[in-house]
Amino acid sequence: MVNGPVVGATDMTGYKMREMVMVGHLKLIGEIIAIDGNEATIQVYEETEGLKIGEPVTSTGKPLSLKLGPGLLGNIFDGIERPLLEIEKHNPGFINEGIGMIAIDEEVRWNVDMDVVVGQHLLQGMCMASFPETPLIEFRWIVPPGVEGEVTWCAPSGAYSITEPLVKIRNREGDEEVLCLLQEWPVRAPRPVSERLALSKPLLTGQRVLDVFFPIAKGGTAAIPGGFGTGKTMTQHQLAKWSDADIIVYIGCGERGNEMTDVLEQFPKLIDPESGRPIMDRTVLIANTSNMPVAAREASIYTGITIAEYYRDMGYDVAIMADSTSRWAEALREISGRLEEMPAEDGYPAYLPSRLAEFYERAGYVRTMEGRDASVTIIGAVSPAGGDFSEPVTENTKRFVNAFLALDKKLAYARHYPSIHWLNSYSGYIKVLAPWYAANVSADLVELRAEMLRLLFEENKLADIVQLVGEDVLPDDQRLILEVSKVLKIGFLQQNAFHKDDTYVPIQKQYQMLTVIAHLYERGLEAVKQGIPISVVRNEVLFDRVIKMKYDIPNDDLSGLDTLTEEIDDHFDALIKKYA
Repeated sequence: MVNGPVVGATDMTGYKMREMVMVGHLKLIGEIIAIDGNEATIQVYEETEGLKIGEPVTSTGKPLSLKLGPGLLGNIFDGIERPLLEIEKHNPGFINEGIGMIAIDEEVRWNVDMDVVVGQHLLQGMCMASFPETPLIEFRWIVPPGVEGEVTWCAPSGAYSITEPLVKIRNREGDEEVLCLLQEWPVRAPRPVSERLALSKPLLTGQRVLDVFFPIAKGGTAAIPGGFGTGKTMTQHQLAKWSDADIIVYIGCGERGNEMTDVLEQFPKLIDPESGRPIMDRTVLIANTSNMPVAAREASIYTGITIAEYYRDMGYDVAIMADSTSRWAEALREISGRLEEMPAEDGYPAYLPSRLAEFYERAGYVRTMEGRDASVTIIGAVSPAGGDFSEPVTENTKRFVNAFLALDKKLAYARHYPSIHWLNSYSGYIKVLAPWYAANVSADLVELRAEMLRLLFEENKLADIVQLVGEDVLPDDQRLILEVSKVLKIGFLQQNAFHKDDTYVPIQKQYQMLTVIAHLYERGLEAVKQGIPISVVRNEVLFDRVIKMKYDIPNDDLSGLDTLTEEIDDHFDALIKKYA
């Protein structure tokens, strides 16, 4: 039986669930997903066009696994870790069936600086050697999970490929194991850690609406839901470019080819703000576009999270951008339909929630086997049909993430980016991050954020009244809320990705900008309470200066914000004196 990516096979005695197999004469890569007596159902990760009844199925003896080693960074892979740039050299424009599980380049030689000696007892996770994988990232060759023993032989420091033996150890059973730079790991199995730690640090992104209003913790989880055209991909691009994670894993899961093309063209040109090097030096791209095999799309997010855990085990903070988990869920639905499984809500399989949970729970702030603190942060985009947040993928995702960054169609169409709506979004990390903000920014930042959010909620209530009877019926203190909320939305929450100072804003400047807006409201309210008309209180030139401070005041010189605060005081002192 051949039904798209689903293939039925007989005479499968001795095969195991989740075993990787080669299907047909072309040796298409597949995975056993069901066994019934002597029959098995195989999920094939390549196009099955031309596959015939009666072709052989060959065992590999292992589950679907990734090859892990130096050479991942700066590369782009498909959903099952085949290098697209290398494939393109041999067959431009197409991926041929049956090319096998080629992965990282086995011919490249790396200058390995060995750090082990004969007789040393190695434990899993210990660093055996280190060398630059890219100018930004040091590769740390660690003992694979589950491996332990005494070193009986080690190669001297020098240039080696990823398959050459470097260390031999005698394990507990007395058997000899040979270790090389290359290791394999099954994609569906989480890599072990020594300890899971409490979240305590924010993932700083340079985006004001995130860092101050709806922060994401390092090792945390976040969802970015939004309908078509609301800016999910653009928001994830900004996070990939500017977040302070050491390594970025970007998964284009079922997205349009032109969007991934945009990523491929942009990222090599982007410069890392800290080092001045290309951002690709610390990025892994995984592309499984909408015209690629649907089964590989289902595997792509496991490929991404496994690569992220591999670098986490070296002691790095890794951020994953999954764009989008809705397309991944659609792949699950399609395969489930071909397997003739009983559908649940909206046709999705009944196990959709558990699969989402399995993915998001692999995030975390951890202590590695070697004792380093490291993290994997997962930020998943969700594409609900018609922007309906009550559909199953969005609803189930909300159960497993702690930051919900709801994109709004009206904001996006009004060119307000990031189009994260302040009323529909939330972050569960405020309390756990409050000590970090108090120690590194200001003790009153969390309180200031709450006050500004209160103004936005008040403004939303007042907007309904204004639409019915007009603004003139409101008392002046409520009209001031409308005016300051406008400053807050345009001057703080809206951000220009194409402006050199506004595309990325340091957290200290974000705090001081918010302080200026809060000070504007406080002085304006003081003036209104003394009977000064709102038409006078709202000085267009001053309010416009506050809105434009994001452009006019450079990130490396914040003295202009102090000057602006003095201008606000001078204006209102003069008003109060005049009307006293």
